[in-house]
Amino acid sequence: MREMIYDPLRRKEVALTPEEGVRQKMIGWLHGKLGFSLNLMMSEYSFKYNGLQYRADIVVFDKERRIKLLVECKAPSVPIDRVVIEQGIRYNKSLSVEYILFTNGLTLCGYRRRGESEEFEPIADLDEIK
Repeated sequence: MREMIYDPLRRKEVALTPEEGVRQKMIGWLHGKLGFSLNLMMSEYSFKYNGLQYRADIVVFDKERRIKLLVECKAPSVPIDRVVIEQGIRYNKSLSVEYILFTNGLTLCGYRRRGESEEFEPIADLDEIK
C-alpha cells in the first residue's frame, strides 16, 4: 500500500512520491515562512503552452488573482540545473509571473522577472517575494 500525504491545496490525500514530499514541504514554507494564504495557492495548476497542456507544481496568486509566483518542485534526486530552470522560464511565457522558485528539497533558488521583459535574474533574499 502506498504512503499518502494530505495536500491542503487540493484538499485530499495524495500519494507520497519524492516530488510530492518536496511540494508539501514547499507549501508549508510558503505559508509558514512567507505568509502566503493557502487560499491564494494552487498545486498542479493546469495551463497551455504552445498548444500543449502542462501543470505547474505550485502557483501563488496575488490579491487580484493574478499569478505572482510559480514554484517548480523536483524529487531530491533531480538536480536544479539549467534544463530545469529553462523549463520554468518557458512556462512563464504562458503564465507571466513575477517570481519563479525551483527546489528539489535540498536546493532552493529564486528568480525575479526584469520589469516587463521575459528575462529573469537570480534573487539572493527570498523574503522579497512576500
